[in-house]
Amino acid sequence: MDTSSKENIQLFCKNAVQPVERPSFKTEYSPSEEKPPCCGELKVFLGALSFVYFAKALAEGYLKSTITQIERRFEIPSSLVGVIDGSFEIGNLLVITFVSYFGARLHRPKIIGAGCLVMGVGTLLIALPQLFMEHISPCFLESNSQLPTSVMKKAQSKINNECEVDTSSSMWVYVFLGNLLRGIGETPIQPLGITYLDDFSSEDNAAFYIGCVQTVAIIGPIFGFLLGSLCAKLYVDIGFVNLDHITITPKDPQWVGAWWLGYLIAGVLSLVAAVPFWCLPKSLLRPQSREDSSSSEKSKFIIDDHTEYQTPNREKAKIMEMARDFLPSLKNLFGNPVYFLYLCASTLQFNSLFGMVTYKPKYIEQQYGQSPSRANFVIGLINIPAVALGIFSGGIVMKKFRIGIFGAAKIYLGSSALGYLLLLSLFALGCENSDVAGLTVSYQGTKPVSYHERALFSDCNSRCKCSETNWEPMCGENGITYASACLAGCQTSTRSGKTTIFHNCTCVGIAASMSGNFSGMVGRCQKDNECPKMFLYFLVVSVITSYTLSLGGIPGYILLLRCIKPQLKSFALGIYTLAIRVLAGIPAPVYFGVLIDTSCLKWGFQRCGSRGSCRLYDSNAFRHIYLGLTMLLGVMSIFLSIAVLYTLKKNYVSKHRSLRTKRERTMTSTRIRKESCATSDLLLQPSCWPAKETQL
Repeated sequence: MDTSSKENIQLFCKNAVQPVERPSFKTEYSPSEEKPPCCGELKVFLGALSFVYFAKALAEGYLKSTITQIERRFEIPSSLVGVIDGSFEIGNLLVITFVSYFGARLHRPKIIGAGCLVMGVGTLLIALPQLFMEHISPCFLESNSQLPTSVMKKAQSKINNECEVDTSSSMWVYVFLGNLLRGIGETPIQPLGITYLDDFSSEDNAAFYIGCVQTVAIIGPIFGFLLGSLCAKLYVDIGFVNLDHITITPKDPQWVGAWWLGYLIAGVLSLVAAVPFWCLPKSLLRPQSREDSSSSEKSKFIIDDHTEYQTPNREKAKIMEMARDFLPSLKNLFGNPVYFLYLCASTLQFNSLFGMVTYKPKYIEQQYGQSPSRANFVIGLINIPAVALGIFSGGIVMKKFRIGIFGAAKIYLGSSALGYLLLLSLFALGCENSDVAGLTVSYQGTKPVSYHERALFSDCNSRCKCSETNWEPMCGENGITYASACLAGCQTSTRSGKTTIFHNCTCVGIAASMSGNFSGMVGRCQKDNECPKMFLYFLVVSVITSYTLSLGGIPGYILLLRCIKPQLKSFALGIYTLAIRVLAGIPAPVYFGVLIDTSCLKWGFQRCGSRGSCRLYDSNAFRHIYLGLTMLLGVMSIFLSIAVLYTLKKNYVSKHRSLRTKRERTMTSTRIRKESCATSDLLLQPSCWPAKETQL
């Protein structure tokens, strides 16, 4: 072949392999057909969704702050309060599958609006029992306090003999149903709201919008606990009784705050939040930048999805295909050792955290003698901001240092280990039991009293014929608390303002260390002087622990997303959320409450003699159960996190080794190919042609 022939062939090949311009199928909106995208509607949706997130987070935080108030008002144990707390998750799980699947195909803003209405009605239903329950009459407490012991015993005996049906004993069912309904209404907010933002915002703004919503969701519980602190200072029957006649204070164990008032506020906020969603369209015009990017996976999905809606047969075929792929996808997920171990570790850790958060106000009240108002205040103003700061710090660390999946697993493990190590120090930061006659100390003032020696009756009050079911604590001048003035053997009483003073208390006299008239005042005696200092130390350690544990939140989330195949991310997140709610959100408050009830020293009783709420806990037993169970679950999750790191490291080393071997083989084959092409004719060796020419 001569030189001219070779040149002609090369020219022909060069012309033949020129890229052919394909027709563009880009969808464009003509100004004459559609109006320009209205960014205002998307911003209205963003504002409305943020407000809804705030309302639902406020209600959730407020519910946690009213645990002890609900327990006292309805005379129910902690285990039953745990069931009420878990009813929100139960309601959410009842409809989440249907809402997530069918909601995306319907008018999403209106479905969210309907959910807000249901959530608002459910929140208002929680407060409904206050309208039907009989009021706690402060006059009864006042009259009892001023009557001689002989008259008090007759009045109490009459009440005990009149066993009437107490209609308020089952009113907690309305609280359960209201919280269940609130969970049902909250279901469409997150899946439909986030996807609506993601579908109709530019790719650059989507993450910013979602971040704004999540930030508002963190602020909500802060206001919820602060609202709980405010309402706990108000008497439960405010507006129904004369507050001037109340002789007890918020620090008194008989005090019940206006628990229902915050639910009215949260319910009205949820109803107001529903209004904007009914005015928003089903869909918005996507930004031009997103439509122009034909390579955008999200844009292709939206266009293809829209096409399939127009062909029912293809949609049915797609549904059948998805159904067939369900079990293989599920098997693929649980066959991934990193995902499965992380799922187990997270479930145990959330059991620990849910139980700890639910009963933290009660723990502060019983352990350190703080009022419900102050307990809610410190949680809302100190602990929750520490959690928000920890989550934010974790995201900053991941972004700034560009940490991969292996580093994320290390941060997740390190934050958990350090957090629970700090939590271990709280065992030493507790207060001793209050001196309560017949329960923690004897009537002579000696302590401790064993389980078999506990008795509220003694020789000093044997003639008074008091009721042991009453819990109207009185603090004697000897520093010992008595279950009631009658059990203290008091004969007379006087009142100075709102303070009632009892005199001639025979039981106070046998344990008094100084001379006097053996008097006492309404209310429980304060704990020892070291307790306020211990409470301060507890707050410092608690804040640091909350920050440390939340620091691993974002790294753990990144670990979850990167340890699975990209096409299974949504499914993996759904299974993860389902496991956390079913295996942690629902059972944790229940079994925490059951175990905490075992540390009760004095139970209250309802009118007909059935057991009510706990009046006094054993501080040491409460601390060991509450912190011990939290630590046990946390340590188990740490061991599983170590297994996650070990498995990830093993897979990482194996994958890195295989990639290095493949890279060496590729480099060897490339070197051989270059050597072969250097000694052969280009036209006779297609493998030696440039990459562009191989398209021929």
